[in-house]
Amino acid sequence: MRRQRFTKIVATLGPSSSTPERLRELFEAGADVFRLNFSHGTHDDHRQRVKQLRALEKKYGHPIAILMDLQGPKLRLGTFAKGPMELKKGQKLRFDLDATPGTAKRIPLLHPEIFKAAKPDGLLLVDDGKVRLRILAHNAATIDAEVEVAGTISDRKGVNLPNLVLPLSPITPKDRKDLDFGLSLGVDWVALSFVQHAHDIAELKKLVAGRAAVMAKLEKPAAIDHLDEIIEQSDGIMVARGDLGVEMPPEAVPPLQKRILAACRIAGRPAIVATQMLDSMVHSPTPTRAEASDVATAVYDGTDAVMLSAESASGDYPLEAVTIMDRIIRAAESDPLYRRLMDAARHEPEATTADAISAAARQCAHTLSAAAIVTYTNTGSTTLRAARERPDVHILCLTPNPDTARRMALTWGVHPVHAEDAHNFADMVQRAVKVARKEKLAEDGERLVITAGVPFGTPGATNILRIAYV
Repeated sequence: MRRQRFTKIVATLGPSSSTPERLRELFEAGADVFRLNFSHGTHDDHRQRVKQLRALEKKYGHPIAILMDLQGPKLRLGTFAKGPMELKKGQKLRFDLDATPGTAKRIPLLHPEIFKAAKPDGLLLVDDGKVRLRILAHNAATIDAEVEVAGTISDRKGVNLPNLVLPLSPITPKDRKDLDFGLSLGVDWVALSFVQHAHDIAELKKLVAGRAAVMAKLEKPAAIDHLDEIIEQSDGIMVARGDLGVEMPPEAVPPLQKRILAACRIAGRPAIVATQMLDSMVHSPTPTRAEASDVATAVYDGTDAVMLSAESASGDYPLEAVTIMDRIIRAAESDPLYRRLMDAARHEPEATTADAISAAARQCAHTLSAAAIVTYTNTGSTTLRAARERPDVHILCLTPNPDTARRMALTWGVHPVHAEDAHNFADMVQRAVKVARKEKLAEDGERLVITAGVPFGTPGATNILRIAYV
């Protein structure tokens, strides 16, 4: 199952991708990570998909990462007495905490946190920003607002308040139940929505207690103000451009994407670019040229993975979406400019033994035209440091920990293999050569650059660089 590319593909599962046969097709076509969206589907649906994925993993002998995406808090309007309501520019309305169905003059908004955080002249966006209102006045129980962008509103439409920090935990009671269930299934990554501060991630990590890696979804402008702290606290980052694009001007999102990806690379954290990447393929067998360019741009930016949402979950062409995404990635990575960009964005290694070894491994692999870099790791930290260097060859991650192997399936350039740890130097070389040949990463006569730590099996002790012939 060696991929002919470095950047990984995340495929969201749903009605269009729920059978064993379709999962197999998506995996063979190039999906490396499968996302379970807990905003949709039942626990039985998710249990069945995890079971199918683990059977697929066993059949192919290759680790598959499963990412569970928590729903998080959803801010929504109440209901309306006479159905959908057309708002006109300049119209004045009052929002309140009364659950009585709304009228032309008042609208139920049953979220006290919004009233606490509201500010005069602030914006209130409805239905992904299709309707925009300006806050005129507020108190603990009411918000008076004027319509700036007209449109139709109806029952339970979503509400956004850009540039406001809401006094709201991103982990709802539903999320806690879903989290316990997902961890019992053995998911590898947990993604948290509505992150505003680093302590939001810290709260989730306490609940996860090391049973999975934790990913922060950056979809709130408030999170950008605490970007470095959130990245430091997280195991990975998702650039949720759809929600960011609602609460920020569209022109702000592309440079922000580049800034987040650059910060993740410096910190050695895997990053996913998500939302609307091939959106037209929900109903079309081919993407627009603009969408192809969007995927390629994320690849040129150095992302670890790109994600399909509705395209693979509920679209008409899930297999075609994965296939074309694989082709776009490989085309971008074969461009000489891609390698120049990866090299130009490389930062000086930190003054640690592990960083020095990882930087030297990349240089050796390049100078010697090695077939691959091999990392021995328990926790994955050695492999992450090697991936941060963005070498021009694949990274064979050998780990005795199956959970680590699965988590590393998300990381740029990494080919994870669950294998017994080395016992001594001779065993280290012999095992690396054997697995590299078996996984078709190297052929006879080629060289491997191997990194490991002594004593063997000690987490975080990368201190060896070895060059071996196949």
